[in-house]
Amino acid sequence: MKALAPVFDHIDRNRRPFLDRLFDYLKRPSISARGEGIAETAEYIAGVLDRMGLETEILPTAGWPVVLARRSDRANGPTALLYGHYDVQPPDPLDAWISPPFEPTIRDGRIYARGVGDNKGQHFANLLAIESLLARFGELPCNVIVLLEGEEEIGSPRLARFVEEHRNLLAADLVVTSDGPVNETGRSCLVFGVRGVALFELRARGARSDLHSGNWGGVAPNPLWTLVHCLGTMKNASGEITIDGFYDDVLPPTPLERRALDELPYDVNEIKDRLGVDELDAPTDRSVADRLAAWPTLTINGLHGGYAGDGSKTVLPCEAVAKCDIRLVEGQTRDDVLSKVEDHVRQHAPGVEFVPLGGMDPSKTPLDSPFAEPIRRGIAEAQGEEPLIVPALGGSLPDYVFTKILGVPAFGVPYANPDEANHAPNENLEVERFFAGIRTGAAILTHLGAAVDKRGA
Repeated sequence: MKALAPVFDHIDRNRRPFLDRLFDYLKRPSISARGEGIAETAEYIAGVLDRMGLETEILPTAGWPVVLARRSDRANGPTALLYGHYDVQPPDPLDAWISPPFEPTIRDGRIYARGVGDNKGQHFANLLAIESLLARFGELPCNVIVLLEGEEEIGSPRLARFVEEHRNLLAADLVVTSDGPVNETGRSCLVFGVRGVALFELRARGARSDLHSGNWGGVAPNPLWTLVHCLGTMKNASGEITIDGFYDDVLPPTPLERRALDELPYDVNEIKDRLGVDELDAPTDRSVADRLAAWPTLTINGLHGGYAGDGSKTVLPCEAVAKCDIRLVEGQTRDDVLSKVEDHVRQHAPGVEFVPLGGMDPSKTPLDSPFAEPIRRGIAEAQGEEPLIVPALGGSLPDYVFTKILGVPAFGVPYANPDEANHAPNENLEVERFFAGIRTGAAILTHLGAAVDKRGA
């Protein structure tokens, strides 16, 4: 598209100041789990948006605030809501970082800092795309709303209520989120959905205190064995989750989704080699794409109790805890699945305490959405390569608040490299992917604005 040439030129001529401004953002800790730097970072990014020429406000929630900004230059044009989050994961363990997590550093063509990939660097690229369009043309090709929340890294517990209470401020035609990595091959993706997640704990108790396993083994109950037996009733060796009704609401892929899943380029042998495993999880005949997009999972995140230090300690523990997550696919809901798990535990291990810990519902946008084509064209023009079509990511984002509360399609356009190490030490984003993200954001907005107006104008 000819109109994008001056925008791309502007981005190229501002590489150093754009990097400097990203670094200024990354230097500000905004750890939602601890509340560290949240208010200051919200004020900072709101100031950035305001100086760009967007009408900006900071709106309170019962937790951390939401930064909301808008600009409407096209009376009859589509409105794209750009979602992101200004909060980041805790940086621990600090001694595993090569450079300090809040002192952005470039090494070997990568920016290292906490939050650079997840998600400050990615949504800041979209903000600079807006700024670049305004710098060249004085107006935007389509209307935009920017929503940056401060609680994504703790599960977005208040975003659904915020969206319900502010529908009038969030009246958009579609949502675009740039978060997560591109495909393992390095190719960009256009993502149409995410799996949901349901979180829970199981707690078992035995005697009042830990006991000598010789004196009391076989006499006092062992809560670790209680949890092992309970967990064993939830999933069999064939990989089937055996909780009653668990699969009842799972929707199979549509024909378009089936075709897209079959075309995704996963190399099973390379994946096994990289993971250091001989086989993938059961069932072994399921494709990688189907595993990540079309099927729910049950994961034991941790099993805790008794002694786990060096050497041995012949202890019979008095309590044990299992932490678990379930990844949900379209058709399932967090509340329904957690209810089924609770019923299962009550039936198979009535002495075990079930503790729901929240989560979020899955989200899905049809592959034939009319907004998909202009987004695809924007990605291809900015990056010189067609994106892969991904029906759903394996991970979770709060897209359901847009598709199921606002009732609008939601798309993911990730910019980060596959090995971004988000949530881990030495989180990073390749410098060139950051600038490709700015170009891509500008191209997507431009192609959306050039598409046939939804009102037929």
